[in-house]
Amino acid sequence: MRILFLVILLLWTPLATAKDKTYPGQMPAATQMSAAEILHKAHDAAGGESWRRPLSLRLEGHAVMYRDGAAVRYERYAMWRVYDWSKRDAHAADGKVRIEGWKDGRTVLLLIFDGEKTYDLSGAVADQSANAQWASNFGFGAIRHGLDEGWSAKRLPDDWMDGRAVHMIELKDPAGGVTRFGIDQKNYQVLYAGFDTPRGWHERRYSDFYTKKGVSWMQPARVRLYYDGVKQNEIVWTDFELNTDMPDGLFAVGSVNAVGPEERSE
Repeated sequence: MRILFLVILLLWTPLATAKDKTYPGQMPAATQMSAAEILHKAHDAAGGESWRRPLSLRLEGHAVMYRDGAAVRYERYAMWRVYDWSKRDAHAADGKVRIEGWKDGRTVLLLIFDGEKTYDLSGAVADQSANAQWASNFGFGAIRHGLDEGWSAKRLPDDWMDGRAVHMIELKDPAGGVTRFGIDQKNYQVLYAGFDTPRGWHERRYSDFYTKKGVSWMQPARVRLYYDGVKQNEIVWTDFELNTDMPDGLFAVGSVNAVGPEERSE
């Protein structure tokens, strides 16, 4: 028994206590790097100039949205985006966008911004102050403009996010709006975006990145969206197409049937 006790004593190594441990993201990493240098690396990691200045983007996948305690699943969820690069306000509606969700083979969710007006399943929204609500959707694009003239960038305290250490940076656009990003310290993938909206503080968490052969673009498959700390939506993007032709009719009133599930790209 005494021999067994001695063996256990020799093999036993005391666990480090919290007072002895430095956690990842606790102390600043790469302190010599400026926010601008981190942005440069994030742009390069995401795809370079083709990622920083795309003409259009189509995303397709599926989604779950949480409403009044219930989870609503869209078996198909898609977004079409045409970009406008004269961006002075990161959270103002610009360019063109169409968001569509399907359940049981039919469109049950439709939101369109044609550059001037907002549309839903009923047609043009009567109260066009609805355009301001797009501020709850626009914001990630700020990271593509953070190095543009009139924008500023600064580092915030590093952090730990979904098991990965991140550099936190804050961008301020020429209109005074603030957007914060979490950028992986090792591979410079953009893991987090946060900004204020009419619905509250909005956060997005990105994970499971992938690319397509011959396309310089890094796409997160999983996107989780939060308002005031509560998850509202979770989207899984299974496919993307970059810089494809998007006719104006796609963003026009009455275009609910312009794109259907049978036209999906494989």
